Amino acid sequence: MVTSETALAPLVELRDIGKRFPGVVANHDVNVTIRPGTVHALVGENGAGKSTLMKILYGVQRPDDGTVLVDGTEHAFKSPSDAIAVGIGMVFQHFMLADNLTVLENCVLGAERIHGIAGKARAAFVDLGQRFGFDLDPDALVEDLGVAARQRLEIVKVLYRGAQVIILDEPTAVLVPQEVDQLFTNLRDLRASGHSLLFISHKLDEVLAIADDITVMRRGTTVGEAKPGSVTKRQLAELMVGSELPSPETAESTVQTRMMLSLAGVSLVVGERSVLDGIDLTIHKGEVLGIAGVEGNGQTELVEVIMGMTKPTSGAIVLGDVDVTAMSTRGRREAGIGYIPEDRQRHGLLLDAPLWENRILGHQTQPPNARGPWIDRRGARRDTERIVEQYDVRTPSIDTNARALSGGNQQKLIVGREMSGDPVLLMASHPTRGVDVGAQAAIWDHIRDARKAGLAVLLISADLDELIGLSDTIEVILRGRLVGTFDPTTVTPAELGTAMTGGHD
Repeated sequence: MVTSETALAPLVELRDIGKRFPGVVANHDVNVTIRPGTVHALVGENGAGKSTLMKILYGVQRPDDGTVLVDGTEHAFKSPSDAIAVGIGMVFQHFMLADNLTVLENCVLGAERIHGIAGKARAAFVDLGQRFGFDLDPDALVEDLGVAARQRLEIVKVLYRGAQVIILDEPTAVLVPQEVDQLFTNLRDLRASGHSLLFISHKLDEVLAIADDITVMRRGTTVGEAKPGSVTKRQLAELMVGSELPSPETAESTVQTRMMLSLAGVSLVVGERSVLDGIDLTIHKGEVLGIAGVEGNGQTELVEVIMGMTKPTSGAIVLGDVDVTAMSTRGRREAGIGYIPEDRQRHGLLLDAPLWENRILGHQTQPPNARGPWIDRRGARRDTERIVEQYDVRTPSIDTNARALSGGNQQKLIVGREMSGDPVLLMASHPTRGVDVGAQAAIWDHIRDARKAGLAVLLISADLDELIGLSDTIEVILRGRLVGTFDPTTVTPAELGTAMTGGHD
């Protein structure tokens, strides 16, 4: 129980933290104070230094300057094990679960010494679930869980290891509104029990809804603190990036009559499971068609089928006037399909290659990256310089490895690459996931400008406000089927969320 006296003493203090990498100052003079029994939000644009700071607090990296104190005691964490030992846990944005193991086995994995692997472990797991409202079947296979259940399991995992301070990195990025509400209920229960939560998010409305304290970072340092009751989204955005809060709203229709993509009866069966079931859709020049759905309902497979990465079991795919059903991925690329993948690090970039080589990736047969059968290094480097300038990719050099860029700058590089070469169709999977409001606004502007110029866009996003703001039409996908068509000018996020979870007639 947190008393008024103990509430005065900080649980975690980060004092004057500094961290430098070759050519980059990631953190300097960072100060954050986390009170017991509170939700402390950390906000800032990509590249502001949030990830580096969290890695320092969790023991992944060591600071060059400054002090980390927990319960008033100074610590120099050498690994996450050191952080866990004093009650600090972290839930990463990308879940770290073994699909082929059960919920309980995932929870116990690596922590067998705490309660063993049998009766005591099960009892401890069930007790945590009951105390904090996490509805999880310990015997369910993780591969059968939805996204929200996986999120809850990750939180239970850190609680199982004794965490009193829980770092949550973009925890709502893949949740529908109803699932966010449930997560926030769980977080409030944790707060009421005396746990402290460090909540990292770019969704400022959620920050204002859940946080007790807010720290704002910009360009590697802390620039302000606020209480939710005394600050607005617009003011937070201005603190973060020095500009007003962007809006995804599109003023006028640019949809033309010419069809650019048509899917007729496209189905995909994997093993005995129907992943896509009779998908029919069309996208016209100048049209953004949004796809809304809870992750795991066929969006990924839909994109892979259109891109030629997976062959459909049945159905036809037509790009413009050309049937591309049997065409290779390379052929579809050369025919004018741009592709922003949902996971930029796994499928969009070579992290240990310089930016100019990443400019070539997927476009190695086309100018300015190629001259005849040969790679044109000068052309690729020159065009990378153009992308860096036009898309505001913040980097010391085009020879910098992609791994060194923040997530938002990695994403802007990919968007710039895929918008180059005048594509006729853009496949955009979660194009602004995990990016700050500044990078988000820039990506929205580029999509809107390309739409005006006649680009057809298939937009898949977990950000329902983004879908509603950018799309001309929204389709909802559920268990591999398109189950509803919605008008973005009238539909609400709550209505989409209901349809996405099967509650729509």
